[in-house]
Amino acid sequence: MEIRSFKYSIPQITFLVKTKLWAQVLVALFLGLVIGLALGPETGLVDEKSAEIITNWLSIPANLFLKIIQMIIIPLIFASIIRGITSSGSLKQLQKLGLGVSVYFVATTAIALAIGILFVTTIEPGNFVDSALIRDSFNLEDTEPIENTEFTINDIPQSITNVIPSNPLASFMSGEMLSIIVFALIIGVSMISIPRKSSQPILDLLESVQKITLKVVSWAMRLAPFAAFGLMAGITSKLGLSALTGLGAYMGTVVIALFTMIFIYILIIKFLAKKPLSFFSMMRDAQLLAFSTSSSAAVMPLSIKTAEEKMKVKPKISQFIIPLGATVNMDGTALYQIIAVFFLAQLFGIDLGFTTILLISITALAASIGAPSAPGTGIVILSTILIAAGIPPVAVVLLLGVDRILDMTRTMTNVTGDLTACLFFDKRIKASDLVDEPEETKQE
Repeated sequence: MEIRSFKYSIPQITFLVKTKLWAQVLVALFLGLVIGLALGPETGLVDEKSAEIITNWLSIPANLFLKIIQMIIIPLIFASIIRGITSSGSLKQLQKLGLGVSVYFVATTAIALAIGILFVTTIEPGNFVDSALIRDSFNLEDTEPIENTEFTINDIPQSITNVIPSNPLASFMSGEMLSIIVFALIIGVSMISIPRKSSQPILDLLESVQKITLKVVSWAMRLAPFAAFGLMAGITSKLGLSALTGLGAYMGTVVIALFTMIFIYILIIKFLAKKPLSFFSMMRDAQLLAFSTSSSAAVMPLSIKTAEEKMKVKPKISQFIIPLGATVNMDGTALYQIIAVFFLAQLFGIDLGFTTILLISITALAASIGAPSAPGTGIVILSTILIAAGIPPVAVVLLLGVDRILDMTRTMTNVTGDLTACLFFDKRIKASDLVDEPEETKQE
């Protein structure tokens, strides 16, 4: 076996840093750590006042990143959810398969949320860092969740009616994300209930809105290395190495929870097949591609090929479930989001009451519907849930440095969930149920 000298890997590392955003973020994170330690009081190289001035200037990219994300959250979520629902094709097809598929997708997402809550409340990664120092680092007063009262059965009717926005424009203006999501769900279902030619102009507009907002996200992500550098420098200068301890505990919690969800998929396959590990090994290529690209959309052709050729799923099943699952079945994303919210709540010393936990769980589940299957959008979607939880949106920048690594793992989980769903419904849905309706009879 030939052993290559380390010097041959230097050009490869240089190429990664020049071309890959995640590599740039990791380098920026390391440099921010070094600068932060140098600015800290332990070294005595810089006085406290000068260090604060320097870190304020270094935090400008992080603040700009946050503003851009906040600017495009609402149109991106609104367009993505509607397009995710309308991807099912027609109301008749949605009625045939929608109940079973919807129940399955919601059930697995609910399981993912429960797993996330279980691990994050058990490990409590946010408690590895002093919350008072975190609030001081962000110049924040004591923060309270949006709802911290005891939830009773008398609150249920009002809670149900409040999710329907009486004035959608007011919800858009005030950023009431749950109401916006419900409004998008209603519009999406109504759009597949009318003739395609009537809804097509709006769908084309929403497609353009989604593409435009995703382009803005891609521009914002160019600031990510600078944002990660400035933020890590600022936090490390005040917290020292405990900041890394907290992020490490957070990463470990997410990864353990994601692999627990993958184990749930193995149990589902075990219920359907005698040799679950053999079926699971068939997914390997799709899982590896998902891990490397962080995009469910990029893996979709390979996922369909894997389902049909290796897992012997009927084509009409795979070609319905996988495209739909790539937009509405985001178990890994929902799990990551709920852990991130709890982690940041612990970090800021926010006590989440039952009502708030219920609200953010529903928001996480709904926000995962139609979540764009592109790298980096998880941070954008997370901002939605932070608003619902009453957590300062600026906190999202804290997770920039490690998001890419977790994005790769949760995308692999999402793709595994889609392929498991294919196998599940292949055993329960007849291919005749997926026959397309004649164009002239659709939605009349």
